[in-house]
Amino acid sequence: MKRLSIALILSVGAASPAFAHLNPAEHGSFAAGFSHPLFGADHILAMVGVGLWAFLVGARAIWAIPVAFVVTMMLGFAAALAGIGLPFVEPTIAASVVVLGLLALVALQVPVAVGMAVVGFFALFHGYAHGGELGEATSLSFMIGFALSTALLHAVGIGIGLAGNALSHRGRIAARIAGGLTALGGLWLVAGA
Repeated sequence: MKRLSIALILSVGAASPAFAHLNPAEHGSFAAGFSHPLFGADHILAMVGVGLWAFLVGARAIWAIPVAFVVTMMLGFAAALAGIGLPFVEPTIAASVVVLGLLALVALQVPVAVGMAVVGFFALFHGYAHGGELGEATSLSFMIGFALSTALLHAVGIGIGLAGNALSHRGRIAARIAGGLTALGGLWLVAGA
């Protein structure tokens, strides 16, 4: 399991931005939406970071924080489709990777509502970026696809912690290390931009 976790983290860190997914402006399909978050390091790292932090906050946060992210991301998507302006989208997305990784690294304990608000803030920008990339293509199937893919990436982060607990009761340590690697990946993305 340790090797699998390391391989997963390295794969996430090495993912190159959006090179093989379907172009949303051309396809706008469920498949385009589902594949979109899976081929960008910023998407993968941020979504796994949400899951890691949710695991570390624990209890109700394990499901509430990821749900808040997905729901607010869909609101950001709708805002982009409606033509509502949102400044600093790309810098905020880049910052989200670093911040979410750091929150997991330090295992910051906050009330669930605060955790939901923090991830919701970043989710708004992630969703807005998805909506801005869609163009004139069909929006509903694309949105369902990227929402499901996002939820699965959250589950990967939660799974890292749960798998660590199941193996040696060190899930929190594994999740915190993965959070630190997420933050480093975010810094790498910012430096490369």
